[in-house]
Amino acid sequence: MKEAEQNNSQIQSARQGTQAAKEMPAQVSALPDPTFQLQQVNVGSPRPFAGYTNSEFAYIGLGASQDIPYPGKLKLKGEIAKREADIAGSHADSVSLGVLAEIKTAYYQLAYLSQTLDILNNDQQLLRQVERAADARYRSGMGNQQDILQAQVQQTKLLRDISMHHLEEGKLQARLKQLVNRQQSSADIRPVALKETPLRMSFEDILAAAESQNPDLAATQHTIDREVLQVEAARKDFKPDFNIQGMWQRTDPTQFRAYYQITLGVKIPLHYGKQRAELAQAQAELNRARSDREGQSQLLAADLRQQYVIAEQSAELLKINREGLVPEARTGFQAGLASYQNNRQDFLPLLNSYLDILRLEQENLQTLADHETAIARLEQMTGLSLAAAAKEKE
Repeated sequence: MKEAEQNNSQIQSARQGTQAAKEMPAQVSALPDPTFQLQQVNVGSPRPFAGYTNSEFAYIGLGASQDIPYPGKLKLKGEIAKREADIAGSHADSVSLGVLAEIKTAYYQLAYLSQTLDILNNDQQLLRQVERAADARYRSGMGNQQDILQAQVQQTKLLRDISMHHLEEGKLQARLKQLVNRQQSSADIRPVALKETPLRMSFEDILAAAESQNPDLAATQHTIDREVLQVEAARKDFKPDFNIQGMWQRTDPTQFRAYYQITLGVKIPLHYGKQRAELAQAQAELNRARSDREGQSQLLAADLRQQYVIAEQSAELLKINREGLVPEARTGFQAGLASYQNNRQDFLPLLNSYLDILRLEQENLQTLADHETAIARLEQMTGLSLAAAAKEKE
């Protein structure tokens, strides 16, 4: 996972977007740049800086002006930009958790395929026992060739399943390498055997964690905070802005003193239609953000419930398979094989018994992969490490 966090392009792009957003508050909360002026007025001559030789009314002037927004406007812009950075940060967290969940899902499926291949190879040995038993009965005159042909057909089906598993493995290898930004020509990823992650947290605890830590909900809450500030900023736009200018002017120094001029300008929003529309828009955006937050919270709760049920029920199925169905199926197969070899059972029940083992073992592995995928989705939505939480409660 550390490899993906360091190298995945989606995660890096989201983090860089967050870093860029963090640079905005200082920009938008700063005063506008001042304007500096240089004036030179000639009388009777177009030549620049002809001086006072042509007219005593010629002069030069130096001045500066500064726009000053109404108090509080710049601070609000900075706070709004901070909320934008918070939204970007929550988005980056969401992208990171989403990529990690996708990696886990693909990894669990790869582990499922790898372990299923082991099952297929092991069960192929069982099928060879069945085929040898059918051949022995046929040679002794107690069986028929149809039994051997059915066993051979099943062997061919196993080979087909093995080839299909290798194909799916290749696809998952390519996807995992892309997610962790490895070269496609690099060595294949070797998954470890799947192990069940106990779910020891109640749904209420998981829901509470999601409400406080889910990055998508956090982004929506930051959006609400931003829109509250936007409403306040829209109200501030009804207030005037200011401009202050200072000018120094010098005519003929032998005859006149220097002139000093200070001008205060006020930008008054006399036409309130624009400001009213801006305020109405900001209030509508705030209401929409609050509705989005409520809907997103309900959707998250539903999704959490679904994944929690999958995790709970798959854990129960794993227990049933582990303690009952799988060992019982294997015991039944061995008993059926012995009966068939002693001519006390037909071939079809024995073949069905073998197929039950194959189906149950694959279903058990798929249930385990589904369980771990549900745990990964819960971790994505809550930001928790459920494996670590399970160890703490042991």
